[in-house]
Amino acid sequence: MADARQAERDYFSNEPPPKDLTANVTLAREFIARHDHDRRRVVLVTSGGTTVPLEAQTVRYIDNFSAGTRGATSAEYFLRHGYAVIFLHRQFSLLPYSRHYSHNTRSFLDYMRDEDGRVVVDEQHQQDMLEVLRQYTQVKREGRLLILSFVTITEYLWDLREVAQLMRPLGPRAMFYLAAAVSDFFVPRDRMVEHKIQSNEEFAVTNESSDGTAPAAAARTEGRKLVIDLEPVPKFLKQLVDGWAPDGIIVSFKLETDPSILVKKAKYALEKYSHHLVIGNLLNTRKWEVVFVSKMEGFSEKWIRVPANRRTKSFSGVPSLVGSADLSAKEAASEPSQSLLETEHAVPKGEPAVEIESLIIPAIEAMHTKYIEQTRDRQPQASG
Repeated sequence: MADARQAERDYFSNEPPPKDLTANVTLAREFIARHDHDRRRVVLVTSGGTTVPLEAQTVRYIDNFSAGTRGATSAEYFLRHGYAVIFLHRQFSLLPYSRHYSHNTRSFLDYMRDEDGRVVVDEQHQQDMLEVLRQYTQVKREGRLLILSFVTITEYLWDLREVAQLMRPLGPRAMFYLAAAVSDFFVPRDRMVEHKIQSNEEFAVTNESSDGTAPAAAARTEGRKLVIDLEPVPKFLKQLVDGWAPDGIIVSFKLETDPSILVKKAKYALEKYSHHLVIGNLLNTRKWEVVFVSKMEGFSEKWIRVPANRRTKSFSGVPSLVGSADLSAKEAASEPSQSLLETEHAVPKGEPAVEIESLIIPAIEAMHTKYIEQTRDRQPQASG
């Protein structure tokens, strides 16, 4: 515990805060206070990937593939279920509502035409776009969506800590839905070169002092090679439980590619970080199935799946891997009630595709309700 707090102090004392931190804190404080007054549940949804800059004046950086689909989609469903949402996302990643018409294989302009000097939405798209616009307009009118952005791992961690501490007065009505793809490694500020790393060794600049006492630059050229020496990002996730917002409910994600270790890794993360729910998902089936591992349910696993005839399209999806990580179902395969095929055929064919987040969020809301009730029951009753 003491080591974790020291790691937190060291990190935030050495890594400078983002330039927009003060503005973000001001916006978040007002947003949280307003919804606390209305006794509304507030969820912080983190979304998209974090970058790891290799230079102080950043030209090169390490990134990941996340476009923020899970976070943006989940935020919409939280809003549908009455939550106020602080959406902390990677700049230029997907946003709630506009996600339907961005990062698509078609430009959103293809949905429109010029008709006598007016912009008109094509008839075939009007109903869908109208529905999305009405949902967005209502949320905006009610002031239930606050959008904040980050780019680097350091910006993300500063924003997460400050917003989490602001949410502390919400008690059990606060939720943290940590869907961002957070970097595991980074370049500390004191080991970062100031200028662009040169590919030509004649122009390469070392970060070492003349007496060799300063640490070598974490990213540097050696001969014709680029050498990158990263350090692990301190694990602050447990600090959400222990210090930043100890009464809030915390949902985190575990993404794996190996079906044989998914559930095991999810349970390990649950024990290590003391969160309330870890959602495990495989890279190649994440749009169709997830597994809940929750300490509220005694560390048991609960699978949520979209039936085969209701799945959204996925270029990276591998249908044959659906169920491959569900070891408990394989052991109980002789029981008809556990059959995945029965669930799939229970849904009429020809029905519209189902986003798995539409199944995830109601299940989380029910868990949140149970958590609030349990927390209320544990609180001492006033005498007299």
